[in-house]
Amino acid sequence: ATVAAARVAVRECLAGLPSDVPVLVACSGGPDSLALAAVTAWEAPRLGHPTGALVVDHGLQDGSEEVAARAAEQCRALGLSSVQVLRVQVGSEGGPESAARDARYAALEQAAEASGSAYVLLGHTQKDQAEQVLLGLARGSGARSLSGMPRRRGRFLRPFLALPGSTTREVCAAEGLTPWEDPHNADPTYRRVRARRLLDRLEHELGPGVVAGLARSAG
Repeated sequence: ATVAAARVAVRECLAGLPSDVPVLVACSGGPDSLALAAVTAWEAPRLGHPTGALVVDHGLQDGSEEVAARAAEQCRALGLSSVQVLRVQVGSEGGPESAARDARYAALEQAAEASGSAYVLLGHTQKDQAEQVLLGLARGSGARSLSGMPRRRGRFLRPFLALPGSTTREVCAAEGLTPWEDPHNADPTYRRVRARRLLDRLEHELGPGVVAGLARSAG
C-alpha cells in the first residue's frame, strides 16, 4: 500500500506534463530521493517520459565522491537510463545550508536545461514541508514564506509533499534498497536539524498530527 501511494503521488504529479518531456530525479542516495528514484523509474516510462537522475556531489564530506557514485549506481540499477553526477563548488554566502542549496539548485537547473528542458523531481516529504513552515514561523515571515515549498515551481516538482516522512523508508525497504544516511542530518549545527528535533518533541508533547497540521497550513 505504501509503494502504491508513492506511485500514485508521482503519477499525479506528472499527469499534466507533455508525455515526451524528460523527467530527472535529483538523487542524493538518501531514503527520500532513493524512494523517489525507484517509483519514478516505474511510473515515468509508462507515461512516455524519458527518465534519468542527477546526483549532486557537494564535496563537503570525506568520501563524497564514493557516496555520489553509489547513488548513481543505484539509480542505474533501478532502470533510470540517463544518470549524471554533478560536482559543485559550495561558497560561503548566507551560511553553509544556504550556500549548498544555491549551488545544488544552480547545477540541477543547468543540467536539466541541457537535457532537453527536463523537469526535475525532488524528494521533499510532508515533514520537510512542516520544517519549512516552522522555520518561517520562527522568522516571523509573511504568508508567502509560511506557504512553504510549492508542489511545482518552474521545472522543479515535489511529488511527495503530502506523504509522511516514513513513507520513503518503507518504499526503500519494500524495494530492497539501502539508503545512505547523511551524517549532516544529525548535526545540530544546521538549523533544519534543530527544527526537525523540535518537531519530534512537539509530536511527543502535543500528540501525533503536528507535522501533518503544519504541512496543511502551508497549503
